[in-house]
Amino acid sequence: MAVMGKTRSVLTLTGRVINEAVSFIIFSILDLLDFLLCFVYKVADFFIEAEWKPCYCSSAKEAITSSGKILVSEQGESKIVCLSSSKLQLEEISDTLYARPSLVSEVSKSTVKELKKLKMEGTMIQSCEKIKKGTVRSTFTVNSTIVEMLQGRIGGQQSHPIPRWSDCDCKTCTSWTSSTKETLFVLADGAKDKAREDVLFIHGFISSSAFWTETLFPNFSNSVKSTYRLFAVDLLGFGRSPKPTDSLYTLREHLDMIERSVLEPYKVKSFHIVAHSLGCILALALAVKHPGSVKSLTLLAPPYFPVPKGEQAAQHVLRMVAPRHVWPVISFGASLACWYEHISRTICLLICKNHRLWEFLAKLVTRNRIRTFLLEGFFCHTHNAAWHTLHNIICGAAGKIDGYMETVRDHLKCDVNVFHGRDDELIPVECSYNVQSMIPRARIKVIENKDHITIVVGRQKAFARDLEEIWRKSSG
Repeated sequence: MAVMGKTRSVLTLTGRVINEAVSFIIFSILDLLDFLLCFVYKVADFFIEAEWKPCYCSSAKEAITSSGKILVSEQGESKIVCLSSSKLQLEEISDTLYARPSLVSEVSKSTVKELKKLKMEGTMIQSCEKIKKGTVRSTFTVNSTIVEMLQGRIGGQQSHPIPRWSDCDCKTCTSWTSSTKETLFVLADGAKDKAREDVLFIHGFISSSAFWTETLFPNFSNSVKSTYRLFAVDLLGFGRSPKPTDSLYTLREHLDMIERSVLEPYKVKSFHIVAHSLGCILALALAVKHPGSVKSLTLLAPPYFPVPKGEQAAQHVLRMVAPRHVWPVISFGASLACWYEHISRTICLLICKNHRLWEFLAKLVTRNRIRTFLLEGFFCHTHNAAWHTLHNIICGAAGKIDGYMETVRDHLKCDVNVFHGRDDELIPVECSYNVQSMIPRARIKVIENKDHITIVVGRQKAFARDLEEIWRKSSG
């Protein structure tokens, strides 16, 4: 037994070393490829759309202000100012949008840092820290004429409701452009009249309302359907919801759209929330914004990574969610989506723009034996929506989640339940235990042999029963 344990340890260490070595080579190549694609897309955008399109790898200021917004950087914190409904609004953006060092430079910096710890002290270390801080952010100041600048720029800025050349222009993806009212796509089910309670379902990253409506909704009992109103939304930028090209998909924008599309038109006063992955961050923010209205919070695979003292929150979460490893495959995919602005746009160009072809092939190969709702949710988004939502919500909200949880713990009376798949390789099960450490009353249920998706898909009947029990207890 001792020999087998030692052999297993050696094999594990060997596998880890190989993974690190191969990852370094692959991601160094991807760093170069993304750099080259930057120029390719600038030329393509100019010839197809007759306009140079800025990106984050050159200048955060240029990328953000080109959408009609003003970037303000003060004491290391970046925010944008925009004019909406004749009001000035200040929104936070994640520095991971424009501060993503290449793997080679990151390894070099960490190596130099270790050497400096051994050989240098005092003022030299302080000066290096100043240099380092200066290279991480793109900052500038805005003077007192900001209002005039906003009115001039935003007032004259052309809106771009139609998709860019690299986005899909099919009827499904552009259906929102024909509506005069910009609200999310909402699928309402359950009780029509005299509903006793309301439930809001929020999907995760690169998904849609079908994640709930194709799995849970058909499996709720008749008693639930007769007493509850069930609302599943496509988040801003996903599914059949609006995908504005000039949006930065900030936390405020996502919350405002949920309120404008569900809470206000349906006159929802009190409700339960069920959220998956990225949706858990929106659920917590919504609960804090409406503390007296939320009856229960059910979080599935919440991406909560406590930030060590002294670490920059957004950058820490970026490395946790996307560690730049080729194995497991899901980490490789997450790293492509998080670190590489132009490679991820290429993936969207190949997959999302041609989603009708891929859906047809999937149905042809399977002979329609499986429903393709997961594929449809994965395909129906734009690169702009996915890129900004990922960074501004998952990474950018990292510094706020502790505050949200403290508010839920200390000021909200709602039940908190957390579900997690034991085999989840994207969001490790430790994240759910981290939630419980912040909110001790939270009940954790770890599902064996289930991952990030199969926590619901494949066990929808059992999960529907779990939810019904949660709602019954929290309402009683």
